[in-house]
Amino acid sequence: MKYYPVYLNIKNRQCLVVGGGPVALRKAESLLKAGARATVISPEFAEGFSRLAGSANLEMIRRNYKSADLEDNFLVIGATDNNELNRKISRDAESRNMLCNIADVPEACNFILPSVVERGDLIIAISTSGKSPAFARHLRKQLEKQFGEEYTEFLRLMGAARKKLLAQKHAPEEHKPLFRQLIAEDLPKMIRKGKTDEADRLLQKVLGKGFDYRTLMETAED
Repeated sequence: MKYYPVYLNIKNRQCLVVGGGPVALRKAESLLKAGARATVISPEFAEGFSRLAGSANLEMIRRNYKSADLEDNFLVIGATDNNELNRKISRDAESRNMLCNIADVPEACNFILPSVVERGDLIIAISTSGKSPAFARHLRKQLEKQFGEEYTEFLRLMGAARKKLLAQKHAPEEHKPLFRQLIAEDLPKMIRKGKTDEADRLLQKVLGKGFDYRTLMETAED
């Protein structure tokens, strides 16, 4: 299977999770984190669901799944321990041309969920097309070491600098060599080591007067 890599904007979209175990819990958490409105259907729920109970974007329904539950949902994730039920969810979704993921059964999915490294707005997705989830996890651990938490701050800084340049009516094409230089001179490393004075000197050398670490971070969007 050759997959088409894509990142979905599911903010405020209605999504369904079928299942109430630890896997379903992780899927529900990831949907909520991405801004979706999630419904979880299961006769029973794992204890961990209690920490999500206060979320305004989560509805928990304690009963068995019905095909009609798919109506008005953008996507569905099947995460039950019942293979026959998971296959039914897949068939129901396919008949409605819905996005469907069945946990750990790639042949029953029309999209799969990659292993992910997340550092703020930096999202690195790793997939082996279902061939070796263990190797995907191995790569994720390597990338987690390579890309530390400083990249969260780095991207906020870069976003604020780009916004300020655009406000000065700089053409977007003019930004590319400037940002390449900031990366080449290892601005992330300066952030990781807390060397804001060095970062200020680099920012002003590359971008000009008025670009400094503290001011940019104060205006940066989360």
